[in-house]
Amino acid sequence: MSLSRRRLFRSAYAAAISYSALPMIGTARAYTANAGLKLTADPKGMLDLPEGFSYTLVSETGGVMSDGFLRPGRPDGMACFAHPDSADKCILTRNHENWPDTDDGSPFGEDNALLANLPDGKLYDVKPDGSPFFGGVTTVVYDLKNKRLEKDYLSLIGTAGNCAGGATPWGSWLSCEESAVTAPGEAQKNHGFVFEVPASATGPVDPVPLKDMGRFTHEAAAVDLDTDIVYLTEDHMEGLFYRFLPNKKRDLSKGGKLQALAIRDWASADTRNWPRDWGSGGAESVKQGQTYAVDWIDLEDVESPDSDLARRGYAAGAARFCRGEGMAYGKRPGEEGSIFFNCTQGGAARAGQVWKYTPSPREGRRGEKNTPGTLTLIYESPSPDVVDLCDNLAFSPWGDLILCEDGYGDQFLRGLTPDGKVYDFARNAHEDRAEFCGACFSPDGSVLFVNVQSPGFTFAIEGPWAKLRS
Repeated sequence: MSLSRRRLFRSAYAAAISYSALPMIGTARAYTANAGLKLTADPKGMLDLPEGFSYTLVSETGGVMSDGFLRPGRPDGMACFAHPDSADKCILTRNHENWPDTDDGSPFGEDNALLANLPDGKLYDVKPDGSPFFGGVTTVVYDLKNKRLEKDYLSLIGTAGNCAGGATPWGSWLSCEESAVTAPGEAQKNHGFVFEVPASATGPVDPVPLKDMGRFTHEAAAVDLDTDIVYLTEDHMEGLFYRFLPNKKRDLSKGGKLQALAIRDWASADTRNWPRDWGSGGAESVKQGQTYAVDWIDLEDVESPDSDLARRGYAAGAARFCRGEGMAYGKRPGEEGSIFFNCTQGGAARAGQVWKYTPSPREGRRGEKNTPGTLTLIYESPSPDVVDLCDNLAFSPWGDLILCEDGYGDQFLRGLTPDGKVYDFARNAHEDRAEFCGACFSPDGSVLFVNVQSPGFTFAIEGPWAKLRS
């Protein structure tokens, strides 16, 4: 990628996490216990949105893409980048959470007939029966001006359970495997890694696992704009929160050090906040708004085939989190840049928690212990009626968090304001009632893109964002 393109992507990344001071207003109750925007029923039975907002169906699973392959199923995590040649276009990098046992949604069609058209060396792995894994990434070029998909194509293939990930300031997408199947019994290669896909890719990239970033049930990634340190969540009931210190900035292929967060003076902390566990082991009651100083523990044997990294880290003193999922970097007025992340089944109601990690001014460097980073529980859902299993997460241009639900009833996009208020922004009105995922904003903040995993929709939502000002 040229230097000018790198600068463009970095500027777009910075714009995406900036704050433009647009606090939400409450008008009426809609569908749930949340006081917020009133949603209007969609006559097409797709998306219920606030008055004045509309959506465009960008794509649907199964159609033929520009490269001749079929659009894979189960669209999940996603990021949006500025187009290097036109302000009227943008680039989406979109995960497809196809698991080893997923038997539909292959990009290669019936009997994998199209697999022969894939260039040599671009398929990461095959199953024991010789059929391809078809988790991975598609790249979408979207015409913002004319509201249409211009082209889409495979950019990573042969991986497993690509759930979420994260954008980098240098213009790439970190696609994370949530499936950690192991060779030789379940696969030809080990899985559970992070793969990097440049937003500028025009076809399948060489599938190179970034093994120093650890082998576990990866979920999301976020990069600190000031340090280029990568933070990682783990979708496991007893997962950890990680950071990766690269040996060479902006070149993750050169390896680095993986560490796990530990709460100072609370060794092997259990942050799940389940009342039945209070007073036992490392568990105790955590109050909303409570802040902790943290330390970081070095991890060894990070690509172990035993999938025991979280267990070993916890035993060494790292904090336990309940299903760490969506994550984003963002800055609010008067605050330093922070990493926001969801724990899907954390909390006394087991309906979800939202945490904020604020890095140290000396993050990852000498002197960090004297001015440690801090961890704060900024929100805990009191009931599934308010927030039901928050999954993917986006930082909005006005500073709210957009939470994608993956719950048991109606699925919503919820907004979470800096002062802890929750509002409904969208409801999945499709009969499948599948989860929302992949929420992300266009570089100029005018469009919110989001996926509905089944039957496999990608939407572009736009409307009178200025009406959200108080």
